[in-house]
Amino acid sequence: MKVILAKKMGFCFGVEHAIETAETLLKENRNVYCLGHLIHNNQVVERLSGNGLKVVDELSQVRSAEKQTLTPEQVNVLIRSHGCRPELLEEVRQCGYNLVDATCVLVRRVQNLVSELYEQGYQVIVVGDPDHPEVRGVVGYAPQVTVVAGVADLDKAPARGKVAVVSQTTHSAEDFGQVVGQLAMRSYEEMKIVNTICKETARRQASAVELCSIVDVMFVLGSRHSANTGELAELCRRHGVKTYHLQGWNEFKPEYVEGKQTAGVTAGASTPDWLIKEFTAKLEEL
Repeated sequence: MKVILAKKMGFCFGVEHAIETAETLLKENRNVYCLGHLIHNNQVVERLSGNGLKVVDELSQVRSAEKQTLTPEQVNVLIRSHGCRPELLEEVRQCGYNLVDATCVLVRRVQNLVSELYEQGYQVIVVGDPDHPEVRGVVGYAPQVTVVAGVADLDKAPARGKVAVVSQTTHSAEDFGQVVGQLAMRSYEEMKIVNTICKETARRQASAVELCSIVDVMFVLGSRHSANTGELAELCRRHGVKTYHLQGWNEFKPEYVEGKQTAGVTAGASTPDWLIKEFTAKLEEL
């Protein structure tokens, strides 16, 4: 089968930085706890866990595990690439643990912007998934932040005054534009828009759309929990090509390519290169 790869796909620099940070810590000290999954890819997280990374949901789990055996200074707490609320950072410091922040620099930019815009008197609107860890962390950087997932949520947005709109870094540019367009039709005193969508995310989306026009079927590789991978899959479907979001070759079924001559492959920013190569090689053998 003919397989065409997207020009831009796979690991972004934020994911690479987070993984390198974790690997360096594990080489030096195995007492490393990550608050949540470092990135949204199960295979990568499992590999790091095999090397000693301990994934926990709450800081209290670190206290319970280490209070009998180690001093706080011997414990490393790693902040995931998606970031977290500022109160959690302060809580880690107060516990005396060694805080290692692997937050993506672009996510940190959104955090800082939310704080600055609120201080400037804006009512801050974040366009994104309210349940995504990045967004849950970002809203902690101002006392009042409104999150809208799309135009269907605009009844939650302020009706008047000064507003500032930012986006989850991995959100669809198309959806962000639609929300901004609808908000612009309202009679706000002032409206400030800051495009905080990661350029790597935008490039991957544009590359996937370009591929949709020349293939019979699209495969989008990456974790079910990866927001940017899910956005890629949805974007491909909107452009009229049959699309499958798979976490790896083990989820592939032969009927996906029945009657198809050409397949396109792209992958989210948390998808490792080895997984893409394995999937592509097996697909080409068909």
